[in-house]
Amino acid sequence: MLRFAHSFRLDGALGEGNVADTAMSPPGSSDPHSEVRTGRGLDPLVDDPLDTAVWRLRSRGCWKDAAELLTPHAVDDASAALKRSAVLIERCMYTSAGWDAAEDALRAAEALALTDTERGATACERGYLAYASTLLGVRDRADEARTALGRAAALLSPGSAIRPLLDFRRGLISQHLAHNPTGATAAFQRAHAGAAAHGDTLLRSFTWRHLAAMAEADGDLPDARHGFAESLRIREELGYLVGIAPALAALADVEPDPEEATRLRTEAGRLVRLLGGVPVWLAEQLAPTDTVD
Repeated sequence: MLRFAHSFRLDGALGEGNVADTAMSPPGSSDPHSEVRTGRGLDPLVDDPLDTAVWRLRSRGCWKDAAELLTPHAVDDASAALKRSAVLIERCMYTSAGWDAAEDALRAAEALALTDTERGATACERGYLAYASTLLGVRDRADEARTALGRAAALLSPGSAIRPLLDFRRGLISQHLAHNPTGATAAFQRAHAGAAAHGDTLLRSFTWRHLAAMAEADGDLPDARHGFAESLRIREELGYLVGIAPALAALADVEPDPEEATRLRTEAGRLVRLLGGVPVWLAEQLAPTDTVD
């Protein structure tokens, strides 16, 4: 059984992910790391076969396979190296495994980062990896997480497409490490508006979800249900399969109809089993509780 550093509900705390991380958006939507130089020189709104293949694998929880597709490009391409590190960090979020591989990939991306934007992007990933390690009880790296995200904020321009992702991650730290709900809400709101402005649909699914969690904490269940439902809708439309089960479970927690709540949790459990027990933290939460007669 996993031992977590904090006792709160992890389906929200992780931002699952990126996880969960949203460093790689679906083909056809804006990629927050598209401004990092790339040898392919592609328009970020034009589908690229490699990005499409990586997205399909990543969205189904096949992070190792997705990283392997990026490996040949990541040798000397800052953008590919950054994407590869983001994929492996997301694997840590969902499986609580693969930490060494993620660290190695991130160091390789940091070595290729030359411009302020590139260094800011890798610092954003460094902060998120440190946050996950702290939250999941692997190693307390809270100070490193704060420092890295602060460095990213100093390096990235105000209009950077990476800025909304950075705001989102700073919100996670405010909420779950600093226990500052006011600061967290403000950061999530900035991330929500920025994701809309930059066309980052997947990030919007995360910001909807976390704004809903803040509403739930404040006792505003109608707003919470709306936000969780929007998050679920976006993930279903994008085909982000690995993120659908957490969205279903979160919506179930604020559903007033017991039968509908049970249906949502049952569907979440089915998807977790379909993906081989991923996310691991949700698998534990949805596992049947043994009873004594």
